[in-house]
Order: sequence, then C-alpha cells, then structure tokens
Amino acid sequence: MKKLYGVIGDPISHSMSPVMHNDLFKVYGIDAHYHPFHVKRGDLEAAVQGLKAINCSGFNVTVPHKTEIMNFLDDIDPLAEAIGAVNTVVNKGGRLIGFNTDGRGFLEGLKRNFAVLDSTRVLIIGAGGAAKAIYYTMAHAGVKHIDFCNRTAEKAAQLIEACPFSVQSNIYPREKAENRLSNYNLIIQTTSVGMSPNINASPLSLENLGIGAFVSDIIYNPLETVILRDAKRRGAGTQNGLDMFVFQGAFAFEKWTGIFPDIERMKQIVLKHLGGK
Repeated sequence: MKKLYGVIGDPISHSMSPVMHNDLFKVYGIDAHYHPFHVKRGDLEAAVQGLKAINCSGFNVTVPHKTEIMNFLDDIDPLAEAIGAVNTVVNKGGRLIGFNTDGRGFLEGLKRNFAVLDSTRVLIIGAGGAAKAIYYTMAHAGVKHIDFCNRTAEKAAQLIEACPFSVQSNIYPREKAENRLSNYNLIIQTTSVGMSPNINASPLSLENLGIGAFVSDIIYNPLETVILRDAKRRGAGTQNGLDMFVFQGAFAFEKWTGIFPDIERMKQIVLKHLGGK
C-alpha cells in the first residue's frame, strides 16, 4: 500500500518540498507520495488527528504551526523541545514523534562553505523561529559567541535566556550592529527581508563588514538577495538558503525512510523548479 507523507502550513502552495520529496521516492523506488496540506491556524489539532487516523507515515511542518504542533504530538526529540519548534514528524507505530531539522540543516549546509569553529564570532539578524533553531544548534555544536540584531530586543532576550547551552550572547539594535560588524566573521540573515516579491530590501548595511567575513542568508527565492549581493561585492564569502532547505529536507527524509538522499540531486530539482534563477 502506498505510504503518505506531506507538509502542513498556511500558506502552502509555494512549498517546493513536494516536488523534492516525490522525486526522491521515485529515485529510491519507494511506493509513497508527498502531498501539501493547507491547514489554517484554528484547524491544526483536527488536521493532526486526521493525519494520524489515516496513518500518514510522516509530515513536515512549516509556518505558522512549528510551535503549536508540539501540543498534539506523542513525543518530542530533546533538541526540538529545547528549540521550542518542530518541523518534522515521524509516525512510529501510531505515535507521532517531533523533530527539528532546521538548525541541523543550516549547520550542515554552512559547513560546506565555511569552517565553523568554537572561536567563530556570529551575528544573527532576526530572532524568529529559524533564528532560534540556528542559535540553539550552533550553541549545542560548541560555538561560544553568538550575538543578535533584532528590532525587538525583548524577543531576542527571551530566546537567549531560554537557551540550555553554554554561549555568550548580546543584543544590538540595527545601527549599533552595523557599527560593530567588523567584529564578526559570520553573519546569518534569518528574517524575510529581501524575500520575493520584496527583493530590493536589505536588513542591514554591510559598510563595516570585516575582511574575510562570510554572509549567509536563509532566503532562497531570490537565490541572491540584496545583502548577499552587497557582501559579494565587498569580497565576502556568501551562501543563500538553498543548502539549508535541502539539508533539512534530507534529514527529514532520512528519519522517514532510513535513507540519506542525494543532496546534489535535491538542489538541482529545486533550482529547476525556481527556473534556474
């Protein structure tokens, strides 16, 4: 019998997870289908119960459900519990178990382009769900100094206070972060600023970017945001969000099937779907 997998979110029509995972099922000869489910905020509990009732083998969770979903799962992985968000659910014998592959996906993708050391000094722009997953995962991996630039200092402060791992962190408003930019060798942009269709916006000026710095933006549509274009012009190394998206999907696929898939194939499928832009 064909297995069912999927992704729940609102909105969901833009998701590239179905084309990516359905291609993988075909490649590895797995009799399964991955379907996008449009689930509005008030319908989450009913949707989860429905997916469980029809024995859905697993599903991804995207905005705005990554935190609330935790209320309706049977078990949660310790790192996902610490992060306070779940993006991958595995149905194990009728029990729904939640994981977070976002932070791990980001870190693995980053390691392909930048040597992450415990002495790396990091500035994270934003303090939302993605920022939290990346922050906790990097702190867990041993990075000792991670600062934040966020419009709302209170939100970043809550995130820092709740972190169960040893890490030194400060919060700076935009202007002060821009003035201090040369102190960091890794800048991570986690907000939606610069995402299609508002592609001409940038969350931060890179005028004071240090020599040898690396700038990562988790946005992958467009593939090169304003901040990445500016960083490249200043001689910095850059990375868009495609690696994070592909790796988080690969880790989810591995949890569902026991197979770690072909990363390069996944990237090409997404690029083709984006029109190669």
